Amino acid sequence: MNHQGIHRAKLWQIGGFALNNTATNLYLFFMNFISYYLVGFVGVGVVAASTIVMNMRIWDGVTDPFIGYVVDKTDSKFGKNRPFMLIGNIILAIFSFLIVHMTHKAPERSRLTVFILLYMIYIIGYTFQCVVTKSAQTCLTNDPKQRPMFTIFDGIYNTILFAAVPVLVFQKLIPKYGEFNTDFFHEFWMITASISAVFTIIAIFAISSKDRTEFFGLGTPTKIRLRDYWEVLSKNRAIQMLVVSASTDKLALTTQSNAVVVIMVYAIVCGNTAAGGQVAAYTAIPTALMLFFGVGYIARYLGQRKAMLFGTIGGLVTCVLSIIAFYVLDPTTLSLPGEGFKGWNVFTIVFLVLFLLMKGFTGVSGNIVIPMTADCADYEVYRSGKYVPGLMGTLFSFVDKLISSLGATIVGLSCAAIGFKEVLPTVDTPSSGALKAVAMFCMYGLLIIGLVCNLIAMKFYPLTKEKMESIQDEIAEIKKRTEAEQA
Repeated sequence: MNHQGIHRAKLWQIGGFALNNTATNLYLFFMNFISYYLVGFVGVGVVAASTIVMNMRIWDGVTDPFIGYVVDKTDSKFGKNRPFMLIGNIILAIFSFLIVHMTHKAPERSRLTVFILLYMIYIIGYTFQCVVTKSAQTCLTNDPKQRPMFTIFDGIYNTILFAAVPVLVFQKLIPKYGEFNTDFFHEFWMITASISAVFTIIAIFAISSKDRTEFFGLGTPTKIRLRDYWEVLSKNRAIQMLVVSASTDKLALTTQSNAVVVIMVYAIVCGNTAAGGQVAAYTAIPTALMLFFGVGYIARYLGQRKAMLFGTIGGLVTCVLSIIAFYVLDPTTLSLPGEGFKGWNVFTIVFLVLFLLMKGFTGVSGNIVIPMTADCADYEVYRSGKYVPGLMGTLFSFVDKLISSLGATIVGLSCAAIGFKEVLPTVDTPSSGALKAVAMFCMYGLLIIGLVCNLIAMKFYPLTKEKMESIQDEIAEIKKRTEAEQA
């Protein structure tokens, strides 16, 4: 069946634009280590550092709706989306530099204030660039079969990123500097800022020919009011369910990638610090292959909702089995090829297999969210006639960040509950039953809770593959009627 009103992008455009998300994820990973900077250089306690990071994440969420509103009102000669990509990346580079290079040079009594002010501006830049990842999806392509292709590229990039950065940090920077000192943060920042800038330039070029009014919703400017936020949140069932699903997953995955959790699991429970980088590297390619199948086949031919369910059920099973493996087998035998390799053993093989399956399944359910947000935006055009991709993306991010902001606090409170109130666990901290329980909860337990929420939310999510095809046909008819009325 031929569907009217479908516009497509070239494959290189989708792949190039997906680097915009990778550019911001580089800074997200960089800031995962900011608690160590707060404790070591700003001079705050563990719980206070975690609370500050949480509050900054909340501030991040609060700025989202306002920036989304500005995006929806923007239609410049440079496009709707590209100005925010460029300005956002510049702000990220400048203020992340100031945070880790200047805060500790301020008078001791004012360091925390300086840090908070710099971080607040940094977050505005982060939101500028992040909102475009979701808002520009609608103008990039509206083909239900092509839209999931973004997820394949994004997933591959993120798989490489989250495999390469731990290797960089745990096998190069930490051994090189011995601790989280100023030289560590300087080199880490240099690498992050330069690669992120290159990715942003590529993404801007890739979206340039599609960032035009003719590809925005009904092809005509839409009047947006602030009160439209409430209408979308209260009446758009698709975005409601997607928020529930993705925000709980994000909380779990943010906690799982927290530097403290990585150190607790690998350096302390397993007694193998280098494994924090090695595991991601060894499982990167198999994880990417799973993403190809989960998105390349299921999402493209059976719909994005089914791809979400595929990833969710698989993730649940592998998380439960992973916890069992840590208690039934001996995690201190974890050994991977490289320096100090002691040969293959049962725990190493079982752990690696379960880890790559978990990352593959959760990679599908986590990465499919971005094109699903674009579906929700198209659903809003169909439902109310309003093209509000910025509002839709930032409304989603607002709730998502409020919930996921709890990640650092959960880690901090969990550590404090077992005695780590003034310092965080480090590679030299001895293992204990309590610390192992906290590590397992942060690594797998929260993710299990998030995946259960996915199952519940997807039961009420209305946008199947067939529904999206009918929505695009209806939007095409509305465009025709609008053009006829204006002729």
